[in-house]
Parts: sequence; structure tokens; C-alpha cells
Amino acid sequence: MAPSLAVLPASLFGAVMGLAGFGLACRAAAALFPVPAGFAEIWIGLAAVAWLLLLPAYAAKALRHPQAVKEELANPALLGYCATLPVGSFLLAAGLQPWAEAPAQALWWAAVAVMLVLQLRMLQRLMLGGIKLAQVNGGWMILLVGGIVAPSAGLPLGHDATALALFAFSAAVSPLVMGLVLVRMLFGPPLPDAAKPSWFIVLVPPALIYLNGSALAGGPAGTPLEVLFLCGLPLAVALLVASRGLLRWPFGPPWWAFTFPLDAMAAAAVRFAQEHPGAGWRAVAGALLVVTGIFVTWTLSRTLLALASKKT
Repeated sequence: MAPSLAVLPASLFGAVMGLAGFGLACRAAAALFPVPAGFAEIWIGLAAVAWLLLLPAYAAKALRHPQAVKEELANPALLGYCATLPVGSFLLAAGLQPWAEAPAQALWWAAVAVMLVLQLRMLQRLMLGGIKLAQVNGGWMILLVGGIVAPSAGLPLGHDATALALFAFSAAVSPLVMGLVLVRMLFGPPLPDAAKPSWFIVLVPPALIYLNGSALAGGPAGTPLEVLFLCGLPLAVALLVASRGLLRWPFGPPWWAFTFPLDAMAAAAVRFAQEHPGAGWRAVAGALLVVTGIFVTWTLSRTLLALASKKT
């Protein structure tokens, strides 16, 4: 029996992020590796299918169960994950841009509007105070730091100034938000196993501030931005080691939090290998792409199996 729309979480748009992000990473990797023609576009197509299925479903939830949506927008522990919708839309717009300019443009501006509304809502909620440490989580980074994704679509679509504004705000607040998440990690109550994949979100700022910061600059990244990426590498290894028991964790929507952070690291590694030619960095980029592909494929397969089991 299909589950009620009332329990459909906004965080499921993380699937769009993970699928589109992997497609974009594979598209970039074609400059280094013999990526089969159309391979990247398959993943972007899957992201488009996920978006087209999830958006009307969530709209129906908003119409039939408005109180459930209000709860997501009011609860600091849930609000951040609502930003998976605009961030996923940014990535999908970047994926569609070479093939469908008009839909990509419409998707870009819709994502900008939703992102700004959600960020203002989060700032309003922060000013109200009374937030418990247990309510701080990686979702805050998706919302408040998510603007660092904007240049991936904004630059090819010709919206450099808007992309820069979104990127600049998110890059500026990223140390504060990452600090809050780190404090929660060290001193807050332990996350349940089902939510532990969300810690991978801390990989996104070092990867995308490096990647999209250099894209905005229009040239080589330079040492300060490269340091961010290089700091992200041992962090990625540490997180993968810490997650070695993941097969025992309950599967659910938070597992998509594995995917986009690894997408971002893989794409950043491809860029770094292009700027620093050599077998070593090429191998790092290739390894990250393989690991990312395994996580994305595994999570997609488990999601489809879970959906199929709920319909029977």
C-alpha cells in the first residue's frame, strides 16, 4: 500500500541533487577519461525524471496536508532539508542547459526565488531563538550554504551577477554554519544511525567553494581555494572510514546525503587534476568518480526497491 503524502519528506529532492550532481561530474570527467558518450546524460535524465515525479507529489502534499508542510518550514531540524528542492533544481538546470535552454532558464529563476524565500525563512527562525542543539544538522548547510551551487547553472545560463551574489553570501556564512554543525557533532546528542549519512554534507563547502569559486574567477583557482579542496580530501577519507558499518544502518531518504557531497568532491578532483596534470591527481579523480558512482547506484537501487515494496 502506498504511503500517505503527508509523510513525503522534502528531503527526497536530495535524489535530484545526487543524480544530477553525478551526471555533471561525469560530464566534466570526459576531459580526463574516456567516459562513454551519453553516460553523463543518462544520470541527468534520471534526475529530471525524479524531479518531475517528486514536484507534483510534494505539491499535492501541500494542498492535501498543508499542516505537514508548515511543520517542515517551522521546525529548524527539518527546514534545512527543504532546500534540496532549489539546490536540486540548480543542478538540473545546469544539466539541461546544453539541450533545453528555455526550460533550464525557467528552472534557474524558480530555484533562485525558492532559495531566497527559504533562506529568509531560516534567518527569521534563527532570530526567534529557542533552537536546541539537537535541532542543528547538516540540512542547515544545504539551505544557508546551498548558494555555492548556483554558479554551476548560473554561469552557463548567463546570470553571472546573480550567481555571484548567491555564491558570495553562502561562501561567507559557510564557516559559521560548519562551525555550528561541528559543535552539534561534538557536544550534541548522537545522531541515530538512519541520519548519519547527513554528516557527508560537510564535504560540500570545501569542494564547491573551490570548484565554483574558480569558475567565477574565470581562471586557475589559486592556492587559497585549492587549500579548501585539499582539506576536503582527508575529511572525505575520514567520513568513509567512519561509515564502514553503513550496511547495518536503516535505509531511508537521508542516504541521498551520501551522494551529492561525493559528487561535489569528484567534480572538484576532476578540476584539480586538470589544473595539475599528472598520474597521481588523475588517479585521485578517477577513484573518487568510481566511489561516487557506487554510492549513487546503490542508493538509487535501494530507493527503487523500497518504493516497489511499499506499492505491493
